[in-house]
Amino acid sequence: MASKTSNVVARVEPEVKAQAEEIMAELGVPVSVVINMLYKQIILKKSIPFPLSLSSVPQTFDQMDKSTFDKIMQNGERQAKNGESFFAGEVFEEIEREIKNG
Repeated sequence: MASKTSNVVARVEPEVKAQAEEIMAELGVPVSVVINMLYKQIILKKSIPFPLSLSSVPQTFDQMDKSTFDKIMQNGERQAKNGESFFAGEVFEEIEREIKNG
């Protein structure tokens, strides 16, 4: 006799898990139902059922985890040490010129 269900084990970042489960709870949809829906959509579409792309909108500090923030800061430090950075005043002047010149 075949089993009616099967277990899925996955590692998920604690913050991501908590935020997602909070939304699912508000919607009244159990995690197991969401996972089952995802699997059925993958089968139906023979693909991941949503676009996979890099975000073109930068995250705010409140939206990123510590690891992401640390990577950004390390990259900024490296750029500053390598002379790959600009003074804020110069950047704002360039932006103003671009706005005026359309």
